[in-house]
Parts: sequence; C-alpha cells; structure tokens
Amino acid sequence: MQEVGEIIHLASSGRVIIRLSRQLDEGDYVCDESGRRIGKVTELIGPVSGPYASAISLTNNIKKYVGTTVYFLDEPAIRHDRTRRRRR
Repeated sequence: MQEVGEIIHLASSGRVIIRLSRQLDEGDYVCDESGRRIGKVTELIGPVSGPYASAISLTNNIKKYVGTTVYFLDEPAIRHDRTRRRRR
C-alpha cells in the first residue's frame, strides 16, 4: 500500500478532489488506511509539478474522508468471500 495524497475537497458534483504526492492513472482506485476502496480516479487536473485528481466516490459517507490520506493498492486488501454456506 502506497500513500498517494490527501482528499482536500468534496465538489458540488459529488466528486472528490485529491492532492497527489504520487502519479496515478485514470481508472485507478484509491483506498483508505484499511484497504477499502473509497474512490475511482476519473480525471487528472492541475499542473504537472503539483497534480490533482478528480475521483468518483465509491462510498456513501465520503465526507468523513475529507482531509485524510489516501492510498493506492494494485489489489484490494479486503476480499469478500463469495462462497455460500450450505444449509443442513
């Protein structure tokens, strides 16, 4: 898990603006410290020396993440077990 920046703003459109400390690509997911996906990068904006990212929120409570550090994972740490238990 690598730190990629900080969520600085929640736009009126519902997207979050992230100040980047590391380069991301469009379509990458950003996660919180527990590895939960909280946003998907849709657009890179700003100067090359100090880039920002616009991301679509993947959680209903994105306001609590404003001002927090976000991370990048190639593969999410939280996996859901999709197998079903059989009833006896």
